[in-house]
Amino acid sequence: MKPNYPPRLPIAHLPTPLEKLDRLTRHLGGPDIYMKRDDQTGLAGGGNKTRKLEFLVADALKHGCDHLITTGAAQSNHCRQTAAAAAKYGLGCSLVLRGQPPAASTTAVTGNLLLNHLLGAHLYWTGDRERSQVIPEVVAEVETMGRKPYVIPLGGSNVWGATGYVLAMQELAEQLHQANMNIDFIIMGSSSGGTQAGMVLGAKVVGFHGRVIGISIDHPAEELQMHVAALATATATHLGLGTTAVADLVDVNDDYLGGGYAVVGEAEREAIRMVAQLEGILLDPVYTGRAMAGLIDLIRWGAFTRGQSVLFWHTGGAPALPAFADKLL
Repeated sequence: MKPNYPPRLPIAHLPTPLEKLDRLTRHLGGPDIYMKRDDQTGLAGGGNKTRKLEFLVADALKHGCDHLITTGAAQSNHCRQTAAAAAKYGLGCSLVLRGQPPAASTTAVTGNLLLNHLLGAHLYWTGDRERSQVIPEVVAEVETMGRKPYVIPLGGSNVWGATGYVLAMQELAEQLHQANMNIDFIIMGSSSGGTQAGMVLGAKVVGFHGRVIGISIDHPAEELQMHVAALATATATHLGLGTTAVADLVDVNDDYLGGGYAVVGEAEREAIRMVAQLEGILLDPVYTGRAMAGLIDLIRWGAFTRGQSVLFWHTGGAPALPAFADKLL
């Protein structure tokens, strides 16, 4: 049974490259390491959320909406890409960012936060309140201006967003077929769950026989597994695939939570420097840096063997690096 994909917009630069990391492979002395370069999707610095926004913005336009509202941390890659998609299609954009605004200094406005300003987004800060309290207020304010808002959840992680990664797995399957390649494991960072849910469902749709392992960025494994499985199941229904059992395919590793969300430790620093200096590829401090640190550790203690192939799915995030300079240098 094939998915019945809803309309999408051609925002991302696809297909993204699939490349072998020869020097990193030799350095770690383990499995062959490949990388899927979703940091090169092209939208204001790229990243995995662009695939999701192809479906999310299409749905917004279908419903006659003219203003996107979403939420995330101060250095959210999802917020930056949402602001860029809004600009590309002439939509307004409001971002509800967690915590307090930075100090009244232009030097504090850096990374994704700077890009949000350049892209014309309106920024709201939650302060000590929950995002769920602030978002309805922003919706009401936008509506008083005569606009029709469309609310995108954290990380773009709903059935429309996850659909982008069902399609991404189809793209990967075609690349592997053309290159006559086999991948045993896919490693990616997982937090709001939409990317992993789409990949797990997509793996089932295309008959991918490897394991998709999400390195949890900030949630206990059991909690994230349940969320990913529920979202993958809902996405299957959304795509007309009926009742599709995927819970047994959801694999989450929470051994690398470190100091918490966006807390850069030695493991993340090592991973970011290693990949930069061996492959000339930039990871980010929150997601891909932590996920790569997990992959490096798994290789070191022998979770994978020589002769196996591991694909690291680079979900982007390098525009946030300047905001973490004091933690990385």
